[in-house]
Amino acid sequence: MDVKTLIDSSAMTALQIIVIFICCVLNMVDGMDVLIIAYVAPSLSQEWAIGPEALGGVFSAGVLGMTLGAVVLAPKADAFGRRPTILVCLVIITAGVLLTALANSITELVVLRFISGLGIGAMLATVATLVAEYSPDRNRNFFVGLALAGYPVGATVSGLIAAQVVPEYGWRAMFLVAGGISTIMLPLVFWWLPESISFLVRRRPRNALQRINHILQRMGQRPLGELANDTTEGGQKGVRALFARDRRAATLLLWLAFLMSFATLYFLISWIPKLASSAGLSVELAIYAGSVFNLGAAIGILSQGFLSLRFGLKRVIATFMFATAALMLIFGFFSGTILVLVLFGLIGFGVQGGFTGLYTVAARLYPTELRSTGVGWGIGAGRVGAVIGPILGGLLIGIGLSMTANFIIFTIPLLIAGFATIAIKSVDID
Repeated sequence: MDVKTLIDSSAMTALQIIVIFICCVLNMVDGMDVLIIAYVAPSLSQEWAIGPEALGGVFSAGVLGMTLGAVVLAPKADAFGRRPTILVCLVIITAGVLLTALANSITELVVLRFISGLGIGAMLATVATLVAEYSPDRNRNFFVGLALAGYPVGATVSGLIAAQVVPEYGWRAMFLVAGGISTIMLPLVFWWLPESISFLVRRRPRNALQRINHILQRMGQRPLGELANDTTEGGQKGVRALFARDRRAATLLLWLAFLMSFATLYFLISWIPKLASSAGLSVELAIYAGSVFNLGAAIGILSQGFLSLRFGLKRVIATFMFATAALMLIFGFFSGTILVLVLFGLIGFGVQGGFTGLYTVAARLYPTELRSTGVGWGIGAGRVGAVIGPILGGLLIGIGLSMTANFIIFTIPLLIAGFATIAIKSVDID
């Protein structure tokens, strides 16, 4: 019996639960580190007297770093392993976030957000891959979603902390808090997070058999006497392999879905606190608006993972995106009332629930030797939209366009993403 069949046919073990838990916490750290800049934006813009256009550049610097991290660093996990890649990313993130607390100019802020983004971008892709490879096929959609739900949970928690810390201690304190949490995660990952068995079987680094048997023993499974011959066909490696004839169309559609959903998602998560503040809410309530959005996102991701097991992954993703577009179209009817917070939560539920399902699509679409590359480049292609979204949002806000008008404009990418997802053809996805 091969390792994949063993994992698919066996009950979940304590080690697999530990892997999913650690990856969920790592995504919480990512969520904190990405969203901090949005939560401190009102305080930062007031202290430094900067406008929305300059803030849009800061937001996009982090996203640009995440783009390069996803397409340059994440594929290294297919060559050197998931575990060492995650450790390197965590070191980069920790250093970048802690140093951001010392920034004294927009230029320094842009550079440090870019550095932090490098680690965050590669971390997201690699963590999703590792969880997929430790999850049985029957529950993979749910467990990948569960781990990725850590991202909005971390964003929500950081928003709640920011609402208390920023007014009292200033925006720099939030980066010290986040950097401290990242530092705590380093020994946890080093001592407890194992390498992917699927990676060890396919790549066969030095002492692969001993490392595989050590992991199998931690899972309560019998060790292997030897590694069977690898009967899979050779072929292109790296990003070129994503465009092999049997997966070219699926790859392009996946990239389109990522790009469009990223554009709307990053407009929302970057600008909700600022938009809410401009609408007359206090700094504290503006931060809570972002927290409500991310709390809804966490529930939406878990719901999507559960529903996709029953109704199919692509169908559920598209439904979430279409429903979110409808909510954004009616946003104007709630603007200026406390009900806007409820709508923020529902929009977070739909857009993040649908978007996160694309990680699972990518993890299922590509084989082990291409999985981190496929997930990373899918995310990287999407980050083009994530760069455009905050910048476009900043320009539209800067010329005086209302929150309602912005929301209507950003429904268009969501609809395109939903249709692109439905069009992806692969028997491995559902």
